[in-house]
Amino acid sequence: MKQTLKNNLLTVEIDSHGAELHSIVNNITGHEYLWQADKAFWGRRSPVLFPIVGSVWNGVFRMDGKEFALGQHGFARDCEFELMPDAPEDEAWFALEATDSTLRLYPRHFRLEIGYRLTGERLEVMWRVINLDEQPMCFHIGAHPAFCLPDFSASDSVHGYFMFGPHDLHVQRIAEKGCVGPDEYPLELDSDGLLPIKADTFAHDALILADSRIRRVSLLTKDHRPYLSLFFSSPLVGLWSPKPDCPFVCIEPWWGRCDRVGFDGDFAQREYTNTLLPEQSFDAGYMMIFENV
Repeated sequence: MKQTLKNNLLTVEIDSHGAELHSIVNNITGHEYLWQADKAFWGRRSPVLFPIVGSVWNGVFRMDGKEFALGQHGFARDCEFELMPDAPEDEAWFALEATDSTLRLYPRHFRLEIGYRLTGERLEVMWRVINLDEQPMCFHIGAHPAFCLPDFSASDSVHGYFMFGPHDLHVQRIAEKGCVGPDEYPLELDSDGLLPIKADTFAHDALILADSRIRRVSLLTKDHRPYLSLFFSSPLVGLWSPKPDCPFVCIEPWWGRCDRVGFDGDFAQREYTNTLLPEQSFDAGYMMIFENV
């Protein structure tokens, strides 16, 4: 089931499967901002990552003295959400609760609510995680929206730019089995303080910026025009594209991260883990602002 939010500037479509964004169209120009899931590159658009972000070491995490196998980014993106009734006119809300199938993967009763609010050129994504279990609940949650690069040509030396603000930035890199290594590396920006998006920008997989105080990532066109910006308060943000000739990039606010190489501790000891006591809730999200193209 799909829900549509529309105003004079944007038309936004959300699918109840995964409560995933499916389309963000500029009504003035007809431009589609969101990647449209061409499987030749990547068959998703904007999955929600829950109850883990990234990979757990050797595909296994530990909770309650037991081991549980869970694939990259968790299961919420592959679940059917229920549409929540009585949402305001400019919002759409979806909910997922634990089932027998999810409990075999992740032993906690929970409720995950995902909302979208459209106001002018702004699209806000809202998450609420509620612990419905009798025990403390440890979890991660994150975003993975993919944005089309405008006027993309694989032959161009630069496909666009990331703009972060005036910070000395370092990145963590995926080292082995989808998990990060022990080192951090300086993020090499150009003379304008921008990160050019080139064929080799993601040669080492995702770029992970942690604890950097970044609250905004902007995507500029290859001629430096503003294209879109994400605003967030997350402790991490990932940047990713799967192939050198890929016509999209992802900007991913995360409240959680993949394991470090070799980690074999309890879920509660995983870095950037969020913990809720019974009946407590956790609220987070991010906002996108789109420019005319």
